[in-house]
Amino acid sequence: MPRVKRGSKRRASRKKTLALAKGFFLTKSKLHRSAQEAVEKALRYGFVGRRRKKRDFRSLWIVRIGAACRAAETSYSRFMSGLKKAGIDLNRKILADMAMNDPAAFATLVSQSKAALHTTPEPDHGADHHADHDKAVLEA
Repeated sequence: MPRVKRGSKRRASRKKTLALAKGFFLTKSKLHRSAQEAVEKALRYGFVGRRRKKRDFRSLWIVRIGAACRAAETSYSRFMSGLKKAGIDLNRKILADMAMNDPAAFATLVSQSKAALHTTPEPDHGADHHADHDKAVLEA
């Protein structure tokens, strides 16, 4: 098999790697091998970080909504349950923004949530099922 020296392709590839490694510490921005390793690791961290960011923001929004709910004397879970029962379909990003920047509007949402919780009956958690079963047993 003939020997391949690669020529300009190799130079272009290395130049690209070193360009991506610009600003890295010491040899990681100067020598191809260490730059290649550093760039690969940085790209991996970037890939993971883009997915992590979504989780981190969601948890931040939940913390902010929870803090505003506690100030309004309700829990986060009851507030979200009440919103769902009231048919209010706002995402956590919007709710967290309202909690921080528009407390009056958030207070109206809390009152609507509380009202929806009080108007809808609490689920019986299988009491009807037991009654049906008992009736079937008595009839048999």
